[in-house]
Parts: sequence; structure tokens; C-alpha cells
Amino acid sequence: MRHRLPITFILVTVTIDAMGIGLIMPVMPELILEVEGGSLGQAAVWGGVLATSFAVMQFLFGPMVGNLSDRFGRRPVLLVALFAMTLDYLAMALAASIWLLLAARIIGGITAATQSTASAYMADISPPEKKAANFGLIGAAFGVGFVLGPLIGGVLAEYGTRAPFYAAAALAFANMAFGWFALPETVTDRIRRPFEWRRANPLGALRHIGTLPGLGPMLAIVFIYSIAFFVYPAIWAYFGQLRFGWGPGMVGLSLAVFGISMAIFQGWLIRPILRTIGERNAVLLGLAVDVGAFVFLAFVTDGWLALVATPVTALGSIAGPAMQGIMSRAVSDSQQGELQGTLTSINAVAMIIAPLLMTQTFWFFTSGSAPLFLPGAPFLLSAALTIVCILIFATARPARARA
Repeated sequence: MRHRLPITFILVTVTIDAMGIGLIMPVMPELILEVEGGSLGQAAVWGGVLATSFAVMQFLFGPMVGNLSDRFGRRPVLLVALFAMTLDYLAMALAASIWLLLAARIIGGITAATQSTASAYMADISPPEKKAANFGLIGAAFGVGFVLGPLIGGVLAEYGTRAPFYAAAALAFANMAFGWFALPETVTDRIRRPFEWRRANPLGALRHIGTLPGLGPMLAIVFIYSIAFFVYPAIWAYFGQLRFGWGPGMVGLSLAVFGISMAIFQGWLIRPILRTIGERNAVLLGLAVDVGAFVFLAFVTDGWLALVATPVTALGSIAGPAMQGIMSRAVSDSQQGELQGTLTSINAVAMIIAPLLMTQTFWFFTSGSAPLFLPGAPFLLSAALTIVCILIFATARPARARA
């Protein structure tokens, strides 16, 4: 039983990470209005600044944190990150000015090492043939947190705008205490490597990881696919309201159905899929399903049909863990943190680009001057980007597994 505690801690950490994001989402507009005043539109602008500053810090410091975990170990990095997360949520709970909220988000982005370091830890303890399936467990844990966070946050918001932040801080601190007792170190002297500044910045890390055979195209695919997949959080609420007439309740329900379906595919069904068709075919299957799902959503006009089809569209989520498994096996044991930190930076850039790109596309095709009224146009853009990913993956030289 004891050997399962580290995996439990890793999955709980990722779940809490996702829950922490969702917990505070329902009250962020009210909190910003409370500390800054102004209109809801101005609050939305500040909300974008806070989200962007967090993503920029992740991009700049993700590789550094990953390299630090390769040098000093996963355990101290994870525990320090959870402690910093606790302080970050407490600062937001007590903030009396927008500038303190901004400072908290900047510090939170710098220390947002939980998911990337958790993935590196999972890679350390997984045999090569089980890496993709175990990365699927991490995706499932994130999906569960994605579902639970907004639901719990909405309930806690009844007790005030600060209550969800205190709850998120308590969860992070409790998990840090759990990790203190349950998490052994996996970075031994055999795989420990020196910390190098030239590989600890995002460009240097990307350049070094990208030189490994077959990994350059994979990193390009991750970047393009992340932009395509972020169409969901970027425009789903607006799309659902305009296309289907959904209110916040139905938008939340649809996101919950998607999160649960994604957790089922990544946590359980991905294992028999990988055993049956292998990692490369799982990537191609997932990307192909995503193309079909994006095209379907671009033209569907019945909200219930979109809701019923959601579990099928979630099948595309198997592509992510399968790609991660391929890349993890292509780097040495001493580079797992560096790889995950690089992936964090790539995803952070996608998080900066995707909302701007997708919302502008949505606005253009729903404005009065649009040549064609098509609220689903961002999904067609995502479909095109995913087709590019398929072409790159199908023609690239496969990444070689390394010891």
C-alpha cells in the first residue's frame, strides 16, 4: 500500500492544482470589482492582465523549475511550489488592491511547478511501456479537478468573495503536509545533473531539447495542438450562449461533462487503447477525432446534440498523454524535469496566443460586417491547426527511446 502513496500524492497535487484554478474563477470578477471598482468590462480587462501575467511567468520560469528539479530533486521543488501556492492564495484572499493581486499572480506563475514537476516524477517511477498510460492518469486528475473546482467555488462564493481563496490555500497546504510524509525522492546521483543557466531559460531549453532526434517536430506539434485545444476555454461560454442560448448553468454542465469524459478516457480507457494500437496510432486517432469534433462543433446548431456528442469529442484527449509518453522515452532519466519544464513554457505561450486568436476570430465572424455569420469559425481554425499537426506527425522521423 505504501508504494501507492507517491502516485496518490501526485494525482492529488494535479487535481488540487486544477481545482484551485476553478475554485477562484466564479468570484474573480467580483473580487476585482471589490478591490479596483469600475465596470465589469474594466474588471474583465484586469482579469486578462492577471491571467496573462501568470502565463508569461510560466513561460519564462518553467524550464528553470524543471532544471532545478533535475538537479535538486522533485520532492523539494514540489513541496516549495505547494507552499508558494498556499501563500499565493492567501495573498489573493487578503488583497486590498489590484497591484497585490497582480504581484500574487506573478509569484504564482513563477512557482507554478506542480504539474510539470509532477509529470517528471511520474516519468521517474514509470517503466517505458507505461509512461503514456501514467501520463493519462495525470490528465484524468486534471480533468476531475477541472470539474470539481468551479462547482465547489460556486458554493463557497455564497460565503463571500474571499472564501474560495482560503479554501484553495487550505487544500494546497494540506497536500504539502501529505507530500512531506508520503513523497520519497526519485532523483538519485545516477540521474542527477548539474544546473546550467544556458538550459534553464525557455529558449535555451527549447534549443537543447529540440536537438534530440525526433523531438523538434514533436515540440512543434505540442505548440500548435495546444493553441487548437485552447479554443474550448477561450470561446466556449460565448459560443454556447450565442449558438445555443445557454446560460451559465448549461455552460458549466457542458464543461463538467467534457471534464468527466476526458478523465475517463485519459485515466482508464487509454490503457487498453495503447495496448491495442500503440502510442503512435493513439496520437493519430486522437488528433483525427479532434478534427472531426472541431468541424462538428463549427456547424452544429442543436445544443443538446452538442452535449450528447461531448463524450465522443473527449476521445481526442488521448493524443496528449500518448505524445507525452513518446517524448518522455526519447530523453534520458536526467532530463525529465527539463523536458516537462520546456513543455510548460510551450503551453504557456499557447495560453497567451490562443485566447487572443480565438476570441478575435469569434468576434470577426459574429460581427455585423462579417462576410459569413459563423460563431463556430474558431473551431474550424482549430481543425485546420490540428490537420497541420497530423501532417507533421505522420511525416516526421519517430523519436528514439533513450536509456
